[in-house]
Parts: sequence; structure tokens; C-alpha cells
Amino acid sequence: MSKTKVLYVEDELFLGKIVKESLESRQFEVTMESDGVNVLSVFKKVNPDVCVLDVMLPNKDGFTLAGEIREINATVPIIFLTAKTQTDDLVKGFSIGGNDYIRKPFSMEELIVRIENALRVKEQGARTTNGKDTLPIGKYNFSVSRQLLTGFNEERKLSFRESELLKLLYENREKIIGRKDILNMLWGNDSFFNSRNLDVYITKLRGYLKEDDLLEIITIKGIGYRFVVG
Repeated sequence: MSKTKVLYVEDELFLGKIVKESLESRQFEVTMESDGVNVLSVFKKVNPDVCVLDVMLPNKDGFTLAGEIREINATVPIIFLTAKTQTDDLVKGFSIGGNDYIRKPFSMEELIVRIENALRVKEQGARTTNGKDTLPIGKYNFSVSRQLLTGFNEERKLSFRESELLKLLYENREKIIGRKDILNMLWGNDSFFNSRNLDVYITKLRGYLKEDDLLEIITIKGIGYRFVVG
């Protein structure tokens, strides 16, 4: 069985060495970089299964790197490591295409759980779409890999988080999907902050799909959502 390849970007070398060795002891294959300027070329060479990016880096920060990685690969999980606590920073990370974030200091157990969860979400998404890249959603077409929603003579580039949520709703269309289930699958936990983020993304998707009268994301109060496709 091949090892999970992790691209780990951290400029605190002492911390980085500890995390790298700890992950390797758990059978991960780790490539570590300390300078943001080198990361993109390393990403192309290594083709990792998951990226763990510190936000504060010399020359090029983690948010910038995530945006560049998303231009190359729309589905590789990206986990941010951050000492920042400002909501705006975390929202920015998710909108760029981050899957998850961990606040420093963190435990190795937490990091490993987050990595495994991100990989599981990616695998579930690939399995439930049966390898199809373009999904017909009412009068729209949604390209999963390109994160592109087209219809009514418009093309809309979705963020990674918007894409993952739309795909999940489509996969469970006409069924009630629990709010907690969505939060745990896409964010890894159902914290208050993540719950508020979900509200924002649901509102955005409703706006994106509003031209098709037969599409509706219905809120089932206290439970979750049902995506009606007409």
C-alpha cells in the first residue's frame, strides 16, 4: 500500500522538523518546504495527496500558494496552519480553496485527523459522482474539476468550498441532508464558526441558481437541507 504524500510548508524549522518526523513515523511520505517561493515547482514535481500550508511564510504566503495550487489542481485537499484568529482571514482561506484550518499550537493527533478527514471527503466525492466531471443541474452544467457553473449564457467560477457544497447537495438531491453531516464532511467539525460559514455558502448557491425556477435549496428547520432539482 502506497504512503499518503504530504506537501508540508512551514518556515519555523524546529517545529517543521518535529511535525515532519512525526508524520513520517505514522507512515506518511512528507516533503517539507520553508520558503513559499519554491512551493509551486515542488508541488508539480511531488504531486502530493494533501497540502499542509502555514499561512505566514517568507516571500509568498499560504493564501497565495493555495490560489496558485488551485489553478493547477482543483481537488487536492489544502489545510492551513495559522496563528491568526481573525474571521476575515479564515473566510479568505476557505474562499481561495482551503479545505480546513488548524490554529497553532496544535497536536499531531489533531493534524492527522484533519488530514484523514480531508482525504476521506475527497474520496467520497470522487466515488459518488462516478467519475463524471460535468453534472447536469437543472438548466445548468457544473464542471467539478474546473469549478465552473454554466447556464443562461453565463459562466461562473466557483470557489473550492462552493464547489464542494454544490456537489454534495447534488449527490444527495431530493433527500434531506443533515446540517451536521454537511459540516462534518466539508469542514471536519460543526463549530459555530463553520456553521455560520455554511449559512453564507448556502445563500451564495441560492443566488447562483436563481434563474432556474425548478431548482431550490430548501431549509428543513432544525435538521438540514433538501436540494430540489425539479
